[in-house]
Amino acid sequence: MSVLTDLIYGGSDAVIGLTEGAVNDAIAKYGPDKEIAFPDTAYFFPTIYAATGVKVETLGTLPACVDVMKSLVTHEEDLGAALNAGLATAVGAEIIEGLKYLDGAQPYENESGIGFVPDPIIRSLGVPLVTGDIPGVAVVLGSTDKPEEAAAVVKDYQDKGIMTFLVGDIIEQVLGAGVKAGLEYRVVPLGHDVTSVIHVVTVAVRAALIFGDVKPGDLAGLLQYTKDRVPAFVNTFGDIDAVVVSAGAGAIALGFPVVVDVDLGENQVPGALESVVDHTQTSPKSLELRNIKVKAKAVKLPVSFAAAFEGEIIRKNDTYVEFDSDHNVTAELVTMKAADEVEDHKITIDGPDIPENAEELIRLPLCTVVDVAGAKMQPDFESVIERKIHAWFNYIEGVMHTGQRNLFRIRISKEAFAAGLRLKDFGEVLYGMIKDEFGQVVDKCQVTFITDADKAKAFLDDVAMPRYRKRDDRLANLTDESVDEFYTCILCQSFSPAHCCVVTPERLGLCGAVSWLDAKATFELSPTGPSQPIPKEGLLDERLGKYTKVNEVVAEATHGAIENVTLYSLIEDPMTSCGCFECICGIEPMSNGVVIVNREYAGMTPTGMTFGELASMTGGGVQTPGFMGHGRQFIASKKFISAEGGIARIVWMPKELKDDVATRLNKTAKEVLGIDNFTDMIGDETIATEPDELYAFLESKGHPALTMEPIM
Repeated sequence: MSVLTDLIYGGSDAVIGLTEGAVNDAIAKYGPDKEIAFPDTAYFFPTIYAATGVKVETLGTLPACVDVMKSLVTHEEDLGAALNAGLATAVGAEIIEGLKYLDGAQPYENESGIGFVPDPIIRSLGVPLVTGDIPGVAVVLGSTDKPEEAAAVVKDYQDKGIMTFLVGDIIEQVLGAGVKAGLEYRVVPLGHDVTSVIHVVTVAVRAALIFGDVKPGDLAGLLQYTKDRVPAFVNTFGDIDAVVVSAGAGAIALGFPVVVDVDLGENQVPGALESVVDHTQTSPKSLELRNIKVKAKAVKLPVSFAAAFEGEIIRKNDTYVEFDSDHNVTAELVTMKAADEVEDHKITIDGPDIPENAEELIRLPLCTVVDVAGAKMQPDFESVIERKIHAWFNYIEGVMHTGQRNLFRIRISKEAFAAGLRLKDFGEVLYGMIKDEFGQVVDKCQVTFITDADKAKAFLDDVAMPRYRKRDDRLANLTDESVDEFYTCILCQSFSPAHCCVVTPERLGLCGAVSWLDAKATFELSPTGPSQPIPKEGLLDERLGKYTKVNEVVAEATHGAIENVTLYSLIEDPMTSCGCFECICGIEPMSNGVVIVNREYAGMTPTGMTFGELASMTGGGVQTPGFMGHGRQFIASKKFISAEGGIARIVWMPKELKDDVATRLNKTAKEVLGIDNFTDMIGDETIATEPDELYAFLESKGHPALTMEPIM
């Protein structure tokens, strides 16, 4: 073990020296009061903040952090002490990387890497992590003389949906071997310096702060959280030096096993540091060490099929064929039928197939018709299955799907078509995924693609549109008062053990991904799963939406962490937030209203806080009166903070969000407040970000919040 610990200490000593020198140079150049920060985060230098509670805001804070690093390196001949030295290396790496951002510099702007990962990206990863669409996180670093083999490892992770971060020359080697990279492909180059690995560490650290309610300064709680709840591991390729070994020790301290492709002999630490020299075994061993189980997709295609391709963008010049509502008739419809009307696994193309060897972009009409039958199938589940078409088609490498119903665009790339992807493969995707994910309620499934223009138009007019309208009428009448039960959703408890969403017809899950119908279908598919019914019993306060049964079920679901919750209040026992909410709502005192900000907005709000700063005050399954995470669609709900006056309290939103919800919000405002074009009365960043400027704007518009009872 002495060889290993000597390497760890040697690496940490080297990093301490580099860090101390860099800090001293920066202070000599800029002075101790010079502000320093990573971009778009509310957590300062996250590793230091989470481990010690220290908020690094100026250069003058850093010498004390260097002293903490030194205190962690004891040179004791003990693995536990050596792992502490690994944590010191992580702190040093964070400081070195942070110094790169001085004076507003963007050090990774022209490099093969993104550097620091902003808070909104981490929050956006919350849902796929808890649903298993991202079953794990891989860190791949180093350099190899066998780039094709390293690329095969990364491609395997990509096909399994693993989020993979690349550090070092392995970036060019893997990309040069044909692996597609970028956040949209879940293969993310971070940077070439070994210190860039800290940007993965800060992702894990902020997960603990955002989702886990780990308090800054609670190092033991932090290490326990990352070990138990962040499914990450490290692969190194090529020779390893002392700094790499020391960085690996920091990863092991966080609970992330390290797999190297050199023979360490007796210096291996079973379960934490292991050698795998056969690259075909790198992925299986890594997943085994982290106990990551990846369910094989029930589809075989001539291209890859994985959630990693969900964000792929297909440019027009790269498109072979396009089905889009701007140029042709389109529709997607799932319908429930009797068993004798459905021939299982029948896939039909009604009209011309995609022509071969076309030299110009092809445009065709497309109606995707999915007929399902099953003893437990319900009409309400049609739209639930239908919404999944968007995700499933986007899982196909070389395919881009946007929109839904009769307004969508599908593009198939030239590369994917050349690889053999055809329309019948889309039928196999639908059949396989419906039987895989909805097999409890779907016994038989058949798929028809209508590409004949006249038949497509007849189907849209005579079948699809009447069905859409019927559903819309049903959903319009689906209110909290019209149902006998609500549902829990505890999917996010793998990250936020104290959080529980209460999903109602008028309040979807705060992530924006789980509606009441989704939760109902989830319960039917998995009666012991994350969504359980809550009988609407024991009404205590109609205004607040307070029920004894809701309290009982939430208390049980959160293991006693939350005992009281209201459905319609921002101030009295508001619903908890896990951290992956689409938006956050907070009180703006001067205007007697609330601001709503979405995670994509990076600017300042009239509260004096950014989204990240607002969001840092909630999440992790805690109740924060005056602040609430929620989905975009909830903004236009008649139940939105109705206990405090509802939508009339909304005084400010980022313009992009305001424009997105305008149609629905204006409709609700007309019905509830009798106000036309209510969003014209709501401020945004183009109007004001200071509270006094916002107040003046609201006053000029006669905004109702100004004359309402005090919100607190």
